[in-house]
Amino acid sequence: MAEFIFWMCLLLPVYAYVGYPLLLTLLAPLFPAWRHSPTPPLNISIVIAAHNEARHIEHKLRSLLSQDYQPATLQIILASDGSSDDTVACAHKVVDPRITVLDLPRQGKAATLNAGVALATGDILVFTDADNQWSRETLGYLLAPLSDPQVGACAGHMVIPVTGGGLSVGDSLYRHYEGWLRRVENRTGCMVSADGALLALRRELFEDVPAEVNDDFFISTCAPVKFKRIVYVPEAQVIDHGVDEADKQFRRRQRVTVGGLQSLAQRSELLNPLKHGLYSIALISHKLIRRLAPILLLPLLLSNFWLWDDHGFYRLSLIAQLIGYAIAIAGLLDSQHRLPKPFRLAAFLLVTLAGMSIGLWQFLRGQRYAQWNPDQNR
Repeated sequence: MAEFIFWMCLLLPVYAYVGYPLLLTLLAPLFPAWRHSPTPPLNISIVIAAHNEARHIEHKLRSLLSQDYQPATLQIILASDGSSDDTVACAHKVVDPRITVLDLPRQGKAATLNAGVALATGDILVFTDADNQWSRETLGYLLAPLSDPQVGACAGHMVIPVTGGGLSVGDSLYRHYEGWLRRVENRTGCMVSADGALLALRRELFEDVPAEVNDDFFISTCAPVKFKRIVYVPEAQVIDHGVDEADKQFRRRQRVTVGGLQSLAQRSELLNPLKHGLYSIALISHKLIRRLAPILLLPLLLSNFWLWDDHGFYRLSLIAQLIGYAIAIAGLLDSQHRLPKPFRLAAFLLVTLAGMSIGLWQFLRGQRYAQWNPDQNR
């Protein structure tokens, strides 16, 4: 029994984090390369939900207005979710008839996004955050795949070019890993979801975002629910920053895990391979098994202790686990960041997996996160 527990607890996380992307990498050459024709000018509505973003919003609005891509019409909707700083006043400094500013009471990000979309007149909705940076080419790259009528949503790529001295080095590495995974998902036609930092969706596909879900996942999956593709566009980049502090990283992983599982519950129909084929398998592998995998690490460790005398392999695996945890703890305790980068990477993994485990427990207990605060992720 202990041997069965050990191998199940080992193989499921290995499949979720390594085996699944490697399998898609091997399958990718069997799928034809995707091509798209030039995209004609489109009617675009850019929606930004913001809470206390006074220091970012003016620059963000000006960068959106200075994009190289020239749409047929452009509408920018800044929806402030009960901001208590000067977010609204700073937004009004950018005087342009294409900008609409909504000063809403505090109601949560989902309701704020829904209010913004209700005023949207464009055929294409573009969602982005107030604090990330675009290049002048970002919008044009993002919208290019929409020349194909089978494409319902497009996902950009988040870059963390400069990491701090703490756990943000793990955030940066994680973005590279996600980029690899999304490239092979994209090639095989089963791109699972988009990042809320930059995503586009056809207006007719949009569904109101329920409270307590991860809004980026829910919005982007409006496409596969209607049997349209999500396309990953790595050239459409936004620049962001990672989270250095362990406590912020831990809380973020809790919230993302709870919201992610709630999102999967809302989109349970997408988990049916008989209806959605390879996309369902990708969704189960990428989103469901990965979120369940961290809780297997404790029984993996305990079963390994039990199997110590059975074979030399089990002794080596137990020693490897204990060394890994020791490196991670040392990385967490290294407040001056004097240890080499692998210690911080191990600390990032430990905090991430611990946060996901607690998030799963909170989800099962019925805890939900209705409010949001972008400063929690900085």
